[in-house]
This record gives sequence, C-alpha cells and structure tokens, in this order.
Amino acid sequence: MLLAALALWGTLRYPHLPDRIPEHIGLDGVDAWTGRSIGSAFVLVFLYAGVTALITVCAEMTLRVTPRDELRAEAAPSAAAGQAPFAAGRTPSSLVDRPAGRGAARRIARALLVLDACIGISLLFGCGVLWRSTPEAEVPVWLFAALVLPPLAGTVLTVAAAVAGRKR
Repeated sequence: MLLAALALWGTLRYPHLPDRIPEHIGLDGVDAWTGRSIGSAFVLVFLYAGVTALITVCAEMTLRVTPRDELRAEAAPSAAAGQAPFAAGRTPSSLVDRPAGRGAARRIARALLVLDACIGISLLFGCGVLWRSTPEAEVPVWLFAALVLPPLAGTVLTVAAAVAGRKR
C-alpha cells in the first residue's frame, strides 16, 4: 500500500515539479540538484519497489525454511539407526541460523514486513522534500530523524524477533 501511495503521489506531483529538483540532501540541506526527469523524480519510488521485493522474498524464504524443531524430529530415526547427527551435544552448522519453530519463523517474517513498512514511511518524508513545488535548499531540522528513525526501529524489531526466534 505504501508503494502504491508513493507512486500515486509522485504521479500527481510530477507535472508541478520545478525544472530543478534535489539530487542529494545532506545535514545542511540540499547540496546537489538535478534536472527533472522520470528517473530523478521517482528514484525513491524505484528504490522502495526494489527494497519491497527483496524484503518480501526474504520473508517468504523465512517461512519456507524448515525450523530446528522439525529437523530434530526428522533426525531422530537416523539416530536410532546407529548414526549420531547431534553427537556430543553439538548443533550441526545447518541448524545455526534457523528459526526454532514455525511460530518463530512467522514472527520473523512479520518483523521483516514491518521493517519494509518503516522504510516506506521514511521514504515518504524523503519524497516530501524531493517533490516540493519550489527548489529550496533548506530542509526541516527534523528530516534527518524522520529518515533514520523508522528504519532503525524496524531493524531493532527484526533483530529482536530473530534473536528471540533462535532462543526458543
């Protein structure tokens, strides 16, 4: 929904953009400009489309990974046959980065999708500056926080879900 909102907002704003739009925004405001084009005006939308595709694939792959608890259940018959897949209490390297169970995998996948939404919210603020009607170099002082804090919060949530998912 955020991607569609960004694309719609950009499509509506594009005819009203000045000939010169921000190319780079630093801590002191806009420090580089570029001519208005589809690529320069929609760079954040294209970036978010790519990030959304990547994170969605990661969330889907997280759900498809066989969790540790199911692998251990599958390994039990081979142990009875005289093999020791978990010899001396060591965890095989194939189990190290797996969610503990299906519930943990779902929580990690949801956290990844929340991370994607946080990135989208951050890019909404960036588009607000990019798509202004007048070419002004000044940006609000809160813009840096608005660009950094949502993805940071989403990253913390994702890492917390992954760490909790490995402990269970």
